[in-house]
Amino acid sequence: MASQDELQQPILNSDHSAPQEQEQEHISSPVLHEVDSRLEKVLTDTQLPRIKRLRLATWIELKLLFRLAAPAVFVYMINNFMSLSTRVFAGHLGNLELAAASLGNSGIQLLAYGLMLGMGSAVETLCGQAYGAHRYEMLGVYLQRSTVVLTLTGIPMTVVYVLSEPILLLLGESTAVASSAAVFVYGLIPQIFAYAVNFPIQKFLQSQSIVAPSAYISAATLVVHLLISWLAVYKLGLGLIGASLALSLSWWIIVVAQFVYILMSSKCKHTWTGFSLQAFSGLWEFVKLSTASAVMLCLETWYFQILVLVAGLLKDPELALDSLAVCMAINGLLFMVSVGFNAAASVRVSNELGAGNPKSAAFSVVIVNIVSFIIAVIEAIVVLLLRHVISYAFTSGETVADAVSELCPYLAVTLILNGVQPVLSGVAVGCGWQAFVAYVNVGCYYVVGIPLGCVLGFKFDLGAKGIWTGMIGGTVMQTFILIWATFRTDWNKEVEIAKKRLEKWDDTKEPLLKS
Repeated sequence: MASQDELQQPILNSDHSAPQEQEQEHISSPVLHEVDSRLEKVLTDTQLPRIKRLRLATWIELKLLFRLAAPAVFVYMINNFMSLSTRVFAGHLGNLELAAASLGNSGIQLLAYGLMLGMGSAVETLCGQAYGAHRYEMLGVYLQRSTVVLTLTGIPMTVVYVLSEPILLLLGESTAVASSAAVFVYGLIPQIFAYAVNFPIQKFLQSQSIVAPSAYISAATLVVHLLISWLAVYKLGLGLIGASLALSLSWWIIVVAQFVYILMSSKCKHTWTGFSLQAFSGLWEFVKLSTASAVMLCLETWYFQILVLVAGLLKDPELALDSLAVCMAINGLLFMVSVGFNAAASVRVSNELGAGNPKSAAFSVVIVNIVSFIIAVIEAIVVLLLRHVISYAFTSGETVADAVSELCPYLAVTLILNGVQPVLSGVAVGCGWQAFVAYVNVGCYYVVGIPLGCVLGFKFDLGAKGIWTGMIGGTVMQTFILIWATFRTDWNKEVEIAKKRLEKWDDTKEPLLKS
């Protein structure tokens, strides 16, 4: 990230400082989606009136943005619904099974999901910038290198899954719930290694603006998942282990289908050139970047889960947990929109930096934040308008409905923050600022947000509203820090940093196997 002295140039300075010419020869192919240079040309064309320049640039960016964001949002929602449907199947087995599946999904499994998705964002930075710089052959190497690192990470995660029962008992869960949750978690072990392959593949495709195939694959897999879950749970009588194994199998179907697409599609013939021994070189540097990415995302992913855990210590924990569960379910579903824009922001910024387009990168940041913020405000307004009835989609209890209604203003504020904060995190990934954001997250979330929430919730007896208020305070602080850092960045300097990063990671060895 740029230093304070370097963060002085206006975001859209009319004096264009053209980056150095790309050193590699441009690959010409009718099927390769190159980074569109029209936006940079419009932004630097001083012959055009300023208003017309802004209008044309906005239209170009919106088309590029929604081509990425819409399928990405769909993919994340489908994947979220797969986990939700698994809990529904488990819930029809009984209350104990529902509790076990919920604990396994939102507790143990979330640990692996956050860790693997976070580590996978290292590929997002490198592949996005390499694609923008026309170093297409390196995308396949980064994909393989990330898969190796994430697969090795899956080994200690497997140990955690195997030891899930004693871990849950240590955390205070009942013997019956811990034992049943452990059975469910055992069936999710294959899912760990599906994550290890899926997230690098997903980022590999997204960095090339190839997102529609993943959406089609996810939609088809959801149908298959519902069928095999029904067969495993009800027809074969496999119960909890059947439900979780069906979920693991579904994730592997997604992995295999996406990899087959990479092998067969002409769009990937320049970016996937075969398996290579380069995947095993420079692993330690890759681990460091992946670890920073994982810490950044995990601290965000786990933050509001801690809200639920802390709420369980309140005087009336059952009502607090039920009302928060409804709010978190709504937040989790709508958060998928923010995650989609997070991915789009990362791809747009990394592509433009790699292509040497500083003005386009800066302009993309502005547009994606404005669009995401507007959508978030609309979501918040809808939640507030429906606050007295929204809980009936989850429960028929009037007491819970009243509690949810009181929490909806806090949910609305959280949704608005979700319209900005995850997008800025996506910008950070596109620029390679993961380590910086990890430090910011530690300070804002865990030094300020959680302690403040505990003081308001317990010391001032504000309950769940107090805990949530404190955690919103941490998110607000983190958001303003990222806004300040992002909008004072010297994007010409970031282009040079991206170029140096790619030179550092470049490699020209021959592939081990050609596809």
